[in-house]
Amino acid sequence: MPIAIGLEGSANKLGVGIILHPHPSPPSPHDSAHSDDEQPSASHPPKKPTSPPVQILANLRHTFVSPPGTGFLPKDTAAHHRRWVVRLVKQAMQQANVQLADIDCICYTKGPGMGAPLSSVAIAARTLSQLWAKPLVGVNHCVGHIEMGRAITGAANPVVLYVSGGNTQVIAYSAQRYRIFGEALDIAVGNCLDRFARVLNISNDPAPGYNIEQIAKRGTVLLELPYAVKGMDVSFSGILARVEELARKLLRTTPETPWVDAESGAEVTKADLCFTLQETVFAMLVEITERAMAHVGARQVLIVGGVGCNERLQQMMGMMARERGGSVFATDERFCIDNGIMIAHAGLLAWGQGFRTGLGESTFTQRFRTDEVLVNWRD
Repeated sequence: MPIAIGLEGSANKLGVGIILHPHPSPPSPHDSAHSDDEQPSASHPPKKPTSPPVQILANLRHTFVSPPGTGFLPKDTAAHHRRWVVRLVKQAMQQANVQLADIDCICYTKGPGMGAPLSSVAIAARTLSQLWAKPLVGVNHCVGHIEMGRAITGAANPVVLYVSGGNTQVIAYSAQRYRIFGEALDIAVGNCLDRFARVLNISNDPAPGYNIEQIAKRGTVLLELPYAVKGMDVSFSGILARVEELARKLLRTTPETPWVDAESGAEVTKADLCFTLQETVFAMLVEITERAMAHVGARQVLIVGGVGCNERLQQMMGMMARERGGSVFATDERFCIDNGIMIAHAGLLAWGQGFRTGLGESTFTQRFRTDEVLVNWRD
């Protein structure tokens, strides 16, 4: 029963996870969950696996939080990771109740992500590999999200919407690769939300996107924003520029001179701007996901990445999927937000197929494409 430790630090979250696969080769979701033709419903719930595909022994995370109105700089984030990585590794080993002899491999995020934080994690993983005499496995961050989502939800062969602060992609599996059907042409949807939060001085704790989601629940006025879907791709920079302009207009208002929406006659608030931005960008994501589902004939959607925690996005995607006779799968914040356990899981899958990262290749790359990875643990 192989055990792996995973280190994630591609952005402002440092995660350390330890995972155990009960079988030398974890069973395919086709064996333990419903197939694409057997959709779960209230009357026909998904089949329960006969044994859990993975056992999560530890999943720890520490987040670098910058002051409101600011983003996290690479050098400050890297320093945070260096300060916390040894502490988290020790705590994870203690929580998992494992010894060095139990660890089969050390997995780390090879990319994509921010250069300086990735470098800190790569150095930490390389150091542990030499100290513990354990093999290294470099993991694609995006593949880690996908495989963890599949393992937790039991989704068999879904179209994947991967949405985070650094990535926006619509993905489907074919011939041992995760194929990218559409993506953001400029900035990721999470980055769009984060930068908007800075203009309105919305707190970064626990995350700007989460705080926007909570504020948006009070919004009632839907303002007009650009809608930039280009084939299967999306663009968020123009939307961001426009909503930042509206945010500055709101900040200039006073109780004596409120901003009143010409169409509804209602006073425009911060909640309305958050609501408008969410509704617009999420509608774009639902559109390209539906188009990918139609192309590959899929009825399952799996949402992964930090933005995938957003309940409104899940709700909108669920409405679309139900109209197509399908279903949506998503995880909670333990697994959709960057974490070490997803790196350990994807790394252990690759390790089981004989993949190793030599010490000389244990580097990182800020642009590590999802479709570059050979996914030979799937049929």
